[in-house]
Amino acid sequence: MKSKNLLLLIIIILFFSSFISQAQNVSNSAQIHGDIQSDIKLYNADSKMGITDSTLNGEKLRMNTFANIIFTKGNFEAGARFETYQNPILGYDLRYKGTGIPYRYIKYSKDNYEITVGNFYEQFGSGLIFRTYENRDLGYDNSLDGLKVKITPFKGFYIKAVYGKQRYYWAKANEGDRGIVRGIDGELNINEAFKKLENKKTKIILGAGFVSKYQKDQNIISHGDKLDLPKNVGAFSGRMNIIRGRINVMGEYAYKINDPSADNNYIYRKGEALLVQASYAQRGLGIFVGAKRIDNMNFRSDRTAIGQDLNINYLPALTKEHQYTLASMYPYATQPGGEVGFQAQIDYKIKKKTALGGKYGTKISINYSIANALDTTIIASDNIHKGYESDFFSIGDEKYFEDFSILIHKKINKKIKTTFSYVNIVYNNVAVKGHETENGEKMVYANIGIADVSYKLKHGKSLRFEMQSLFTEQDKGDWIMGTVEYNTPKWFVAVMDQYNYGNDIKDNQLHYYTLSTGYHKGATRIAVTYGRQREGIICVGGVCRQVPASNGLGLSLTTSF
Repeated sequence: MKSKNLLLLIIIILFFSSFISQAQNVSNSAQIHGDIQSDIKLYNADSKMGITDSTLNGEKLRMNTFANIIFTKGNFEAGARFETYQNPILGYDLRYKGTGIPYRYIKYSKDNYEITVGNFYEQFGSGLIFRTYENRDLGYDNSLDGLKVKITPFKGFYIKAVYGKQRYYWAKANEGDRGIVRGIDGELNINEAFKKLENKKTKIILGAGFVSKYQKDQNIISHGDKLDLPKNVGAFSGRMNIIRGRINVMGEYAYKINDPSADNNYIYRKGEALLVQASYAQRGLGIFVGAKRIDNMNFRSDRTAIGQDLNINYLPALTKEHQYTLASMYPYATQPGGEVGFQAQIDYKIKKKTALGGKYGTKISINYSIANALDTTIIASDNIHKGYESDFFSIGDEKYFEDFSILIHKKINKKIKTTFSYVNIVYNNVAVKGHETENGEKMVYANIGIADVSYKLKHGKSLRFEMQSLFTEQDKGDWIMGTVEYNTPKWFVAVMDQYNYGNDIKDNQLHYYTLSTGYHKGATRIAVTYGRQREGIICVGGVCRQVPASNGLGLSLTTSF
């Protein structure tokens, strides 16, 4: 990190700290709050992992730091986020390198309307046609910079409209070929809008949205032809949510006009998405089922963008996000080009003082999810730019992902709690990661077993022991992992080791050891970690980031005020 940027950060923090104190003394109605997060990594060379000084480019010390400052007074709110990447931590896009304030806004709210000028995050329905959000774990930020208006014309009816350009690392609004995004969304809560229905047991919420992007023609040539590209691409969606007692049913359909882009090899084909979810909940029992169909639903403000860049919409993954390390080794990334997916989960608590429930009861969670390719037919070569045809109600034979898991939580006595889990995963490495495994396999079949035991000590202290095993023949072979963690009300220390003992290449049978400790008081937390990080991908909600192998020391600081 350059000294002048460090000095700038210190000055900003001290200035706002002083301003906070003065503002709170002058007026109780004016408030300033925010948070600071800093992650610093010192990387080491590790010949066994293939990490050398040259692969690190001489940059052994890297840092990502964020500081949010929000001021509120009455109906007025203003905020800004300071960011510095000196240089970006490994696994984050190098285009983040730099320092600045990429997020700032002013918001005014009164009665039945709200106006925001500047950067903002928003979502229409499930996000099938529009969602802007930030996730620092993924290095993802597609905030819109422009104008947002929210209006409530009458009780139960909500309208929001957005207009602006998306964030693209540090690029200014007039730089590059990003298009302009415009959208409007309306939602009607029928029971709130009509007094005669407000006490009815059945609750109905209707919604609809429209989003359009404008981007100039970029004179793109594909398959030897100069393309006549649509400058305006529109997408709309309709949704319904029905709630009655313990039952909740939601469905949303989205349609996008033809949008030739780098994602779909510049074909002129419509895009469609259907998401249906239903849940039932009562004491001791929860049931969830969901289904979706995605077809050519990449939607970006720049038709030439790829990867995580400039996504206008969000396509949720109907798969379980596993919390345990080896169970999350093969996470699923939503395939916006086309997929059909299903998920079902049952959460059940066996009653206390029964043969299976024991003294404290037993919680069981069973989950199953699957995603397949679309059933498609390629259109004849003389219509190559039309791409393919697909029957909406058919499912392709190629499997992308399948996951079955069972999780059992059992309290043995006042001191001992246990969690046992079994996970079976089928993973299409070519479809999700874009390449075969190290063993030259397309499909991976993995079985994972997990045992997690916590032992409560005196004075709020505890010990936790964790053991995980993964068995597969198609990728890097079998793994075993062990963790020992000691916790107190103020601090913790943990030792972990992942061992790839089943790798066919003996030199790659490595231990990925980690030692970590941390301290927290109030809203401040400091953690230090030293050890190895295996290569892999991190996914949240079907959006993923590649994490390279690394070895080194990490410092993380978070605080809020």
